[in-house]
Amino acid sequence: MITEVAKASELHKIDPVFGQLSFDNHEQIVFCNDKDTGLKAIIGIHNTVLGPALGGTRMWKYTNEWEALNDVLRLSRGMTFKSAISGLNLGGGKAVIIGDAKVDKTPEMITKFGEYINSLSGKYITAEDVGTTTPDMDLIRDVTPYVTGISEARGGSGNPSPVTAYGVYMGMKAAAKYQFGSDNLSGKKILVQGTGNVGETLIKHLTAEGALVQMTDINEARLQEINAKYGAQIYTGDIYGADVDIYAPCALGATINDETVNKIKAKVIAGAANNQLANEEIHGKILKDRGIAYAPDFLINAGGIINVYAEIVGYDSAEALRRTENIYNTTLEIFSFAETNGITTHQAALSIAQKRIDDRKKENAK
Repeated sequence: MITEVAKASELHKIDPVFGQLSFDNHEQIVFCNDKDTGLKAIIGIHNTVLGPALGGTRMWKYTNEWEALNDVLRLSRGMTFKSAISGLNLGGGKAVIIGDAKVDKTPEMITKFGEYINSLSGKYITAEDVGTTTPDMDLIRDVTPYVTGISEARGGSGNPSPVTAYGVYMGMKAAAKYQFGSDNLSGKKILVQGTGNVGETLIKHLTAEGALVQMTDINEARLQEINAKYGAQIYTGDIYGADVDIYAPCALGATINDETVNKIKAKVIAGAANNQLANEEIHGKILKDRGIAYAPDFLINAGGIINVYAEIVGYDSAEALRRTENIYNTTLEIFSFAETNGITTHQAALSIAQKRIDDRKKENAK
């Protein structure tokens, strides 16, 4: 084994964790490695003031470890504010497993990952995300109680995607109400980017209401399948320059960035993807200045965590749906607060969530 020693003059450049731009006073970052199963994972715990950090495990073929670390830092921070603004007594956490879920994932790898979660003694609770499934959560449950989204057969709430999609649908209707004066989406031209479990269910709701839905995805077979089911049209042009009323990003994040933010023609942005704004301040302000109503992602995609929270506190699926439906009212409140205070909707949602965390911190200090 050869170990390279960095020169003293180069050490100031080496800030692999605390120097990351996405590092935001995270409480704990855990690196998990197991040679036998090929597991390479990172667990990010951002904040536990309101309660244990809950967030899904994403398995993705990252280009490099820096990309994986950046993702888990951004995602775990987002979970903190998602739980806070939804009124849940949970903190923010997230995990990523580096690898291709279709090729690299094995039961042994997922079980080993569950053991790492268990070693944190409940400070982090996992759930499913991109690249992981309800059966994966059942495997993790075999070795730790600190998992949600397990199958209904094992007493869990099952796949959270349908509830996530319903929350996005409610948030989109609220944004339409604010921007167009009506929450009726019939006849509205809507482009859904990403047709995974959440994207498909959102398309189901939208087409049922009479919206003119177009969709895009890297999986052509998936597009054909959903077209046959719901009649949504396949879009092949420039996503961001599409002549639509509403743009719904439902794939990976940061699609609203320097290259795209000024091309967007939609008057409403409301989707399920996490961290849609590549730069929250800059791109949020550009959207505001352009008169585009942006429904904060961590607010309207909170249906999934509301659903799995039921497993922790014990409410039923009907109550989970009722709480998710309330995303409509909260979204309207955020738009009103932002307009009154002359700030972006992202800033408005963030400030309300942060106030709840700060208030609880003061209570805990007494």
